[in-house]
Amino acid sequence: MPRSFPVVYVRDVPRAVEFYERLLDYSTQSAFPPEGEAVFVCLSRDGVELGIVHESSPQQLISQSMGDGPRFELFVYVDDVDQTVGKMQDAGVTVLRAPENMPWGERLAFVADPEGNPVTLAAAAA
Repeated sequence: MPRSFPVVYVRDVPRAVEFYERLLDYSTQSAFPPEGEAVFVCLSRDGVELGIVHESSPQQLISQSMGDGPRFELFVYVDDVDQTVGKMQDAGVTVLRAPENMPWGERLAFVADPEGNPVTLAAAAA
């Protein structure tokens, strides 16, 4: 079955997985290894997959090290941007940019995942 999905390199796989599951409604589809602490987790939300892998993976697989700073940006549509940001603030998530209506008709906000990567939250503007 042909498919593609983004992979996020993280220092703390369980912490990142918990963020995406608890605050953005992703669910774990598979993990490797299946027993013990996973170094790779495949998440899914509305049929879209997202890989979470330990930052040592690129060094092991392709002899490349990941730098510091953001390693990707994820754009996630939610039902209510303001409500989602509020839930994230209650959980101690860093808000990078407060919700704002954009001229193209969407309401956007930016938060940081546990690794500091930007996550855009979007919905149609009211």
